[in-house]
Amino acid sequence: MDFDAALRRYRAGEAERADLKLLVKQLLKLLVAKAPGHAVEVRVPPYGAVQCIEGPRHTRGTPGAVVEMPPELWIDLAIGRIDWPEARDSGRLRASGERTDLSALLPLVSE
Repeated sequence: MDFDAALRRYRAGEAERADLKLLVKQLLKLLVAKAPGHAVEVRVPPYGAVQCIEGPRHTRGTPGAVVEMPPELWIDLAIGRIDWPEARDSGRLRASGERTDLSALLPLVSE
């Protein structure tokens, strides 16, 4: 499946489950490429979770810094449809621990 085609369908409001999965996974990969590391875990259930941002490596149990959100919110943040404060204020974004403000890293793809 093609990322650009999935993104076009998403922007048009026609994305299917497979499109969401592809977009989430690819955008998480872009986040890791932009901010490699293991200090913060970004979770987008049910499609993916990555560790990123330089800092102490997490190895067991629940990480000290976690960001979790639904797929559509992650995609909207990553493509610049909404900004970090707007996502945080929506109540659908959970962020706890140090370095969990990802605003300096977003968007990953421009509209």
